[in-house]
Amino acid sequence: MKQIRVLLADNHTLVRAGLRALLQNIEGIEVVAEAGDGHEALHLIEVHQPDVVLMDIAMPKMNGLEATSRVVKDCPKVRVIILSMHANEEYVLQSLRRGAMGYVLKDAAISELELALRAISQGETYLSPEVSKHVIGDYLRRVGDESNCVEQLTSRQREILQLIAEGRTTKEIAEVLYISVKTVETHRMQLMKRLGIHDVAGLVRYAVRIGLVLPDT
Repeated sequence: MKQIRVLLADNHTLVRAGLRALLQNIEGIEVVAEAGDGHEALHLIEVHQPDVVLMDIAMPKMNGLEATSRVVKDCPKVRVIILSMHANEEYVLQSLRRGAMGYVLKDAAISELELALRAISQGETYLSPEVSKHVIGDYLRRVGDESNCVEQLTSRQREILQLIAEGRTTKEIAEVLYISVKTVETHRMQLMKRLGIHDVAGLVRYAVRIGLVLPDT
């Protein structure tokens, strides 16, 4: 049996440790690396070239949705399963739009996670039963104006939108992305113009609605 090489991407150390402990007991599955944010995940994916990435959505600096888009573009042989505690349809839809091949809830049984990993590694799509029956029809119906608007944003603009929504200052954003404060301000103005949003609070609400960040709970 060919080994399925898995990379874990989740900003919670204990979650990653729990997943590693569970997966190491499954025959034919090997955890090759762990990442705590989207940027680190992309670097480690390039280094280790895993078969499957288990990707959380809510990670700092770069969320799992944006990281998934980059993986699909830059490493098309690497397949992504979004592993999330949220069954919210919008997060599922955004995951599919970004190229994820699976969406599994964090409260799923280990047998379901194993099933998802084996299906995805063979090029199939897997959605947790709790979300799949609602999502497919809704996906076909709702792909339209808002998703098109999101896709029109550049990768850099989506990064900045997420960091704004995380509450980071202009200076902090500039430091995280290694760009000037003036460049950040320019991107923010372009974001507001393109989205028809006129204040930072509106950008935050928009980022939550499309799944770039999760709402505070």
